[in-house]
Amino acid sequence: MSAPDRPLDLHDAGTPPVEHQSRLREVLGTLVQNRLSVLGLVILAVLIVLALFGEAIAPFELNDIDVVNRLQGPSGDHWFGTDDLGRDVFSRVIIAARVSLQVGFIAVGIALAAGVPIGLVAGFYGRGVDSVLMRLMDILFSFPAVLLAIAILAVLGPGLRNAMIAIGIVYTPIFARITRGSVLSVKQEVYVRAARSLGASDARILRRHILPNVLAPIIVQTSLSLAFAILAEAALSFLGLGVQPPEPAWGRMLADGRRFFQDAPWMAIFPGLGILFTVMAFNFVGDGLRDALDPKQKSVIESRGQTT
Repeated sequence: MSAPDRPLDLHDAGTPPVEHQSRLREVLGTLVQNRLSVLGLVILAVLIVLALFGEAIAPFELNDIDVVNRLQGPSGDHWFGTDDLGRDVFSRVIIAARVSLQVGFIAVGIALAAGVPIGLVAGFYGRGVDSVLMRLMDILFSFPAVLLAIAILAVLGPGLRNAMIAIGIVYTPIFARITRGSVLSVKQEVYVRAARSLGASDARILRRHILPNVLAPIIVQTSLSLAFAILAEAALSFLGLGVQPPEPAWGRMLADGRRFFQDAPWMAIFPGLGILFTVMAFNFVGDGLRDALDPKQKSVIESRGQTT
């Protein structure tokens, strides 16, 4: 028997030959070709700029009260009008963008940090571990999202930090289920069995061979969950359980504007448009990522294009 050209390396075993740079270019190219995804990215870029530099961009201080000019309509001085205390609605809307993005990213980050490891462990080990972990996730998943968040906030108390924790807990089962489903298929691949036969530890197999190959659906779900998290935060703030006054939040501004909708509809319209465009942008980007990262979806689109 002839000796192999080089000894088997446990670090290389089970790693599929993927050209990462070409794959990244392909994904970006597909994403750029989707006009709605590009629109979503542009909107998100504007929102990020507002979140980072909102206080510098805002023409008025956040809580400047001008009772004389209260409930004024949109004008050259106040682009979005003023509220019932004479505060500039435009300044408060753009500063509230930071709160919404902060809640979205941190809450989804909590859900990722908890849900992905749970899904990895449940899908990889199966049997009793899978049953226990996923039944716990099913219990959380059985409650309506906003209702469960309200119940958690009833225990923790209202506030921005607790709202982020509550939303993160609510969306943990989604990431656990998606990760588990991907792991169940990936762990049967040849490169995973090869790594196991060479003595790789479970932790190494999960970290080096399974996790990188289940990232695509996780990334797509992350972009979509950001939109849902912002909606959930707006709902909680609308109910008075999220951001507390005088800090601005789109949901809180909607609740305040509801009382004056007949006389000053701009108090509710512009915060509502902020929620609308933000959620729409994340959904557009999520749809584009799904098309770019899901080969099956891409093949369906290409076949439709050929038939037409």
